[in-house]
Amino acid sequence: MTLQTRLRAFLVDDEELALRRLSRMLEETGRVEITGTSVDPIDALSFLSSHEIDVLFLDIQMPGMNGFEMLTFLETQPLIVFTTAFDQYALKAFEVNSVDYLLKPIEHQQLERALNKLDRIRRGAEQPQQLSELVRKLAGVLGSQYPARIASRVGERMQIVELSKVSHFFAEDKLTYAAAGAKNFTVDHTISELERKLDPRQFYRIHRAFLVHLPWVREMDSRMGGPVLVRLKDEKGTELPVARDRVRGLRDLLSL
Repeated sequence: MTLQTRLRAFLVDDEELALRRLSRMLEETGRVEITGTSVDPIDALSFLSSHEIDVLFLDIQMPGMNGFEMLTFLETQPLIVFTTAFDQYALKAFEVNSVDYLLKPIEHQQLERALNKLDRIRRGAEQPQQLSELVRKLAGVLGSQYPARIASRVGERMQIVELSKVSHFFAEDKLTYAAAGAKNFTVDHTISELERKLDPRQFYRIHRAFLVHLPWVREMDSRMGGPVLVRLKDEKGTELPVARDRVRGLRDLLSL
């Protein structure tokens, strides 16, 4: 196999030794061009936001951000091969054509199987399915189908913001921002997309331009004849307008 037809691969694993071993095994096959490796999912996201690859070899269990969470931040998803110590029978229930998995410690036979499957997909002999459904199912195994973090792009870097610290999202001048303390972080989602993506028990759209994080709501103000407002628990005591058709739903969620 020539260099031009090799799979371009990126490897993510928080264990340096595991990365080195997998890199060596892949290079020995002569079928893969390793474009980079990372022990830090956030650094990996920064690289992947500006580089095209064919396949991502991704560890599942990593501190700070697991592999499934990392996938939710990718704008375009390559083919994925999970590297994991998860029980193989649990993973078999979620296998789809676009995804394979390697059980640690990885063996050469496993690796050849995964590479053969990737080659069949590239040739069109197998049709990859959507990864989003698999990610939702596997995230459910880990306890939640909703993200706990959101990505914000700062120049060429990707910054991860904890959703627990976000009081609300707002749209302004064709951009969307996450308000967290004294800072506003730009995010690559519209308010409508965030409304679908985030936990509806925690986030509620009160206006076409505002999505509020319910635990941050201090009170509602509905003065006679005036607009309905919510006041937040942030340092600035932010006040946000509530659209008339969203008032009842907000009251129900806040048990008011």
